[in-house]
Amino acid sequence: MTRKDRPRRDANDPLLSQRAAMVFLLAALVGIGAAVLAALAGNVWPLAVSVGSGAGAMAVMFFNQIID
Repeated sequence: MTRKDRPRRDANDPLLSQRAAMVFLLAALVGIGAAVLAALAGNVWPLAVSVGSGAGAMAVMFFNQIID
């Protein structure tokens, strides 16, 4: 698709839909919560970040399925 064939977007159009923003917001909250809980459980911070990233990725798939 060439640049001239793309539909023009208005300057006021949002970058994300409300649904996508909600999915990403909830996934970020789940990931941060899992990372904090893992860190408070005594894990080193790289492991806690890995746990939070994994939980956030799973949360994106979960919330994408249930939010309609």
